[in-house]
Amino acid sequence: MTAPAMTPIRLRAEDEEDLKVVSACLQDAILPVGDMCFQPDEKRFVMVVNRFRWEAADGPRPGPSADDDVLAPYERVHCGLRVEGVTGAKLRGFDLKERGRIMELLSMETVEGGVALHFAGGGCVRLDAPSWRVMVEDLGEPWPTGCKPCHPDEPA
Repeated sequence: MTAPAMTPIRLRAEDEEDLKVVSACLQDAILPVGDMCFQPDEKRFVMVVNRFRWEAADGPRPGPSADDDVLAPYERVHCGLRVEGVTGAKLRGFDLKERGRIMELLSMETVEGGVALHFAGGGCVRLDAPSWRVMVEDLGEPWPTGCKPCHPDEPA
């Protein structure tokens, strides 16, 4: 039996409940600092992440099976995130000059007057956006990975 084809995600969040769904989809996404950008003239914050495909983590990879599927049973995919309505961005715990530093997104949440993106190691991006909208979309095809993210309260 062949696994179903990959369905890319394409989500929009406009309130706290929507953002919880987006946050769950992007949990453990990784990106270099240089792949995030605040565009003040457009009132937009964007970033491209390598998203772990949690929705496919417990099932077989799509397509024909390969001899090395046991070595790389999981997938990641490039995913674009866009936050509209952003009037300001504040950083904590990292420097934009560290363009190659790899960040791991843990969660996104609504905060008074905007949205906060929380990263492993205490980094945070606070987006001032009294009226915001988040758009998330997978870009391209996924690739195999042997690494599944785990958290301190979970078994490896």
